[in-house]
Amino acid sequence: MLNLRSVELIEIHLPLVHFFETSFGRTYERRIILVRVTDADGAEGWGEITCGESPGYSDEWTDSAWVTAEKILAPMVVGREVGSAADVWGLMKWARGHRMAKSGIETACWDLEAKKLGVPLWRHLGGVNQTIECGVSIGIQDSVEQLLEKIRVEVEAGYKRIKIKISPTWDHDVIKAVRAEFGDILLMGDANSAYTLDDIDKLKSLDEFNLMMLEQPLPYDDIVDHAKLQAEINTPICLDEPIKSPEDARKAIELGSGKIINLKNGRVGGHTQSKMVEQVCRSAGMPVWCGGMLESGIGRAHNIAISTLAGYTMPGDVSASKRYWHEDIIEPAVEVSPEGTITAPEGPGIGFEVRRDEIEKLAIRQAKTVG
Repeated sequence: MLNLRSVELIEIHLPLVHFFETSFGRTYERRIILVRVTDADGAEGWGEITCGESPGYSDEWTDSAWVTAEKILAPMVVGREVGSAADVWGLMKWARGHRMAKSGIETACWDLEAKKLGVPLWRHLGGVNQTIECGVSIGIQDSVEQLLEKIRVEVEAGYKRIKIKISPTWDHDVIKAVRAEFGDILLMGDANSAYTLDDIDKLKSLDEFNLMMLEQPLPYDDIVDHAKLQAEINTPICLDEPIKSPEDARKAIELGSGKIINLKNGRVGGHTQSKMVEQVCRSAGMPVWCGGMLESGIGRAHNIAISTLAGYTMPGDVSASKRYWHEDIIEPAVEVSPEGTITAPEGPGIGFEVRRDEIEKLAIRQAKTVG
């Protein structure tokens, strides 16, 4: 039983070690909203609202999520008693959409509950694979040579899969250069909705590179044209942005819109919804993997936990803290083994210590709703 007494929002600014560029643009610093929830007995849990600084990837963005979480969602949750963290999603169901804002609160409640029970979050979620395989996502670079050097560093670090961002001006010849340099590494391209069906010949040309998958080549809200494209190309399509619910996953599977799903915790609304999407996909034999949103250590810890579920059968975008941050806000920082794996911690909840002192130094604004 959870008796939720407060929801606290904290915005921090974290500069990236290196800029991260997609078809949406470059990011040099993350504005991150952390969520801290408390129970009647004083126990706490932490979550993270993973949306970007602008509504490029999603229609949610930092400032809209702050208002939504503070003014609408937090009042729906505080002062309420629920049987378990799985019930928190239902408390916020009246508000349509805003899944990333909901996820920040909902995942914090899962952390809270696991800590109260004294169990690791990954076990509490039903995870079965304590050790997960890790991949990396590498943004568009200033030159092909710079990209090759970054890939070399990650391959030597042991990462199991390399994802590179692509666009209509950064695709075929770039992938060709990567294949020439690194041979048959596990390689995928992420288009972030940069193409249309008018580009079908160019997308067909990528079949020669034996990519693991081509992620979200067509518009962010589409599953119909993706089905048409998948019928024309050999490379498996991985769906990202249009999969926001178990129903979305079911429909995409029935249409044949792709062969893989990138399951982002924030995009679908938190752990409860991620578990439901994973079950739909696993029942249909559709592999999923955990995508990343340049999270701090708190969001990364939640990604580690959910990635231990049985349906997460491909390396995800869950990588070491040091790839993104000079200093993370959790202890210990997330590390990847030389074999390219992360072992989910055995400590209660997310299994990492939240560095409140560091968060206080980085905080730009705070708001607290008490029930």
